[in-house]
Amino acid sequence: MQLNQELLTALISATKKGLAMTGLKAECVGASRVPGRQHGEVTGMIGVHGAVSGFVAINMPQRLAIQAVSGLLGEPCEKLCSQVIDGAGEVTNIIVGGVKSMLSQTGWAFSHITVPSVIVGDGYQVAFARGLELLDVVFEVQDPELVLVNDRLIHVSVSLLKL
Repeated sequence: MQLNQELLTALISATKKGLAMTGLKAECVGASRVPGRQHGEVTGMIGVHGAVSGFVAINMPQRLAIQAVSGLLGEPCEKLCSQVIDGAGEVTNIIVGGVKSMLSQTGWAFSHITVPSVIVGDGYQVAFARGLELLDVVFEVQDPELVLVNDRLIHVSVSLLKL
């Protein structure tokens, strides 16, 4: 099956714009209809509903979450703390708001979003029901300070069901 181009375009554009607000530049390096193993320790999730129902998740390494929130706040954060966790939720909110705007005139429009939830830790799995439209888009952040590839990857995933 082919990737849903409307969803792909919305996720790429909204993620790049959202990360730019944190001072980060990222390029899409992959997309799949099959959710992959996500190695980041910080995951922001927002439920969406309207003509579709589901959720959007932003998964990133702890180091990248700290960097993104530092850029968003305009002040350095040194470690994972409540401020970084709240900020990761806000980064998720910014990206999902962009996706909502881009999909507003499509068959994938949603009118409401939930308050962001942030999962801290790794090794969890999400089970997906059959019949959902799944898309996992991987971005690589362009930053010479992030030496390890897993420290540079952000996964933006969407799981939607048309109502």
